[in-house]
Amino acid sequence: PLFFLDYYATGKLESNSAAIVLEGVIEGCKQAGCALIGGETAEMPGLYSGKDFDLAGFAVGALERGNQLPNSIKENDVIIGIPSSGFHSNGYSLVRKIVKEQGQSWESPSPTNPNQTLGDMLLEPTRIYQSLLEPLIQRKYINGLCHVTGGGITENLPRILPEKLSFIINLEAWKVPEIITWFINYSNMDQNESLRTFNCGIGMICVVARKHLNMVKSHFENLNEPIFEIGTIVGANKGSYIGTLSS
Repeated sequence: PLFFLDYYATGKLESNSAAIVLEGVIEGCKQAGCALIGGETAEMPGLYSGKDFDLAGFAVGALERGNQLPNSIKENDVIIGIPSSGFHSNGYSLVRKIVKEQGQSWESPSPTNPNQTLGDMLLEPTRIYQSLLEPLIQRKYINGLCHVTGGGITENLPRILPEKLSFIINLEAWKVPEIITWFINYSNMDQNESLRTFNCGIGMICVVARKHLNMVKSHFENLNEPIFEIGTIVGANKGSYIGTLSS
């Protein structure tokens, strides 16, 4: 990552609210190791009402030749899962619907932690994995990375795999965060649908050759970062899961 620019649009600029937003942008840039070099602020009272606002941005980065991913993913490679910090901005249409059906507000106590509001829990920032993964990329210990975004593991992991390769994921290798489990249970989604809607507790996947597995594990242990060995790359036409999601 090299630099980031933001865009903030609202009906009437309130300096206190804008400052809070900017603080979050700055913190994200620090975590990603990139510079915030500018941005754009717009007041459009005919488009936004009350405290509504739009926030967008983009980043520019550089890739060292030879470090592109995915690279050399093979059968029997190990699938490592790194925990998410929450919903990671996916599945919120369903989340908002359920909160409304429950007659709850964003100030209501969280159903899994009464000491935290529902709004604060659902606004937990998405993890930025850059600093955690960059040393492994530089050492060529990682064959592929999969950011688990909309579509979950089911739709995102196949995008980085070569033809004729797929995956087996052991769903009992980690526990789904309680708040995600609560929304899954309330929605009555089956397991397959849940895995397409939410990240289910895995925010980033690393595909690692078995010869590098111990070095990768040591890297995360030295940083006191939990990881899970969740599956294997296999020769198959379609990904599959074993076990049952648990919280």
